[in-house]
Amino acid sequence: MVGGGQLARMTHEAGIPLGIRFKLLSDTPQDSAAQVVGDVVVGDYRDLDTLRDFARGCDVITFDHEHVPTAHLRALEADGIPVRPGPDALVHAQDKGVMRAKLTEIGVPCPRHRIVTDPADVVAFAAEGAADASSDGFPVVLKTVRGGYDGKGVWVVRSAEEAAEPFRAGVPVLAEEKVGFVRELAANVVRSPHGQAVAYPVVESQQVDGVCDTVIAPAPRLAPGLALHAEEMALRIAKELGVVGHLAVELFETADGRVLVNELAMRPHNSGHWTQDGAITSQFANHVRAVLDLPLGDPRPRAPWTVMCNVLGGDYPDMYSAYLHCMARDPGLKIHMYGKDVKPGRKVGHVNTYGDDLADVLERARHAAGYLKGTITE
Repeated sequence: MVGGGQLARMTHEAGIPLGIRFKLLSDTPQDSAAQVVGDVVVGDYRDLDTLRDFARGCDVITFDHEHVPTAHLRALEADGIPVRPGPDALVHAQDKGVMRAKLTEIGVPCPRHRIVTDPADVVAFAAEGAADASSDGFPVVLKTVRGGYDGKGVWVVRSAEEAAEPFRAGVPVLAEEKVGFVRELAANVVRSPHGQAVAYPVVESQQVDGVCDTVIAPAPRLAPGLALHAEEMALRIAKELGVVGHLAVELFETADGRVLVNELAMRPHNSGHWTQDGAITSQFANHVRAVLDLPLGDPRPRAPWTVMCNVLGGDYPDMYSAYLHCMARDPGLKIHMYGKDVKPGRKVGHVNTYGDDLADVLERARHAAGYLKGTITE
């Protein structure tokens, strides 16, 4: 697995019961996964020679991020190393412009969008979507086509002056309409090389300052027909793009009962962390099965409701001393920490709760996450 973050850490954990030998290419020995994986290579995934040396002897290469250069992945394939997902699929998660063009081509509903060249072009794009002559069409959303995550590389701009910042990076910029959504959803699916695919229940994803805070599975009050439509759309995207492994399709639910695709991720995803404790087969276990072309596991939930809350770093560095309170208060609580140093706003872990009553499950998860962060003290 290329990338040493928490996604690699949890994927490695899912492979242990199957006796899978796991090799890791990590930026540093202190990375989350590097702390627990036995076979660690420290190196730069952007260096082709490093990547090739790492890949020797591997049966298959997969990832915990989408940042490996596409040309490097093609070189590995030319060397006879299976890469899953492959570069032809992964580029749709690496490049937002490519992703939008492909989804539009295959008829998947997306926000209005196009690549823009400068602030004046942003003004023109905004005007194209103006509701009437009295509106300038702002605000619009600008995104760097590569490299953004957790709200980074994304701007909501209300004028030509505000539109200048994204162009300073010197990379192409994608403009999108600012969708008036009622909430964010996510459809998680897994697909194997021989075409078997499974879909998890559609979840509600609640963001705070551009970072996922809470995930509720399944999404409450979601019309069954719309949930089925979202699952089928995610499965179709996986097939059309040739995805192997886990695919997260982040969605906007609109007030008029539609879903629009916001982002794609071709790896285990924050919106699927609930599956560790809330599904018969977790996203991590199914990702391992998929990239090894093993039969996929049952994605059905174990309980009527599961809630995942991210634990973000705050001003309380010793989270582990909070275990006594959290575990005693809620013996059913599941805590997953990533071995990271605590920094304000940094994802350092998550908690999962599950049960029959959504209000109770939600309160338990939020209390535990807040207590571990130090914002709740009783």
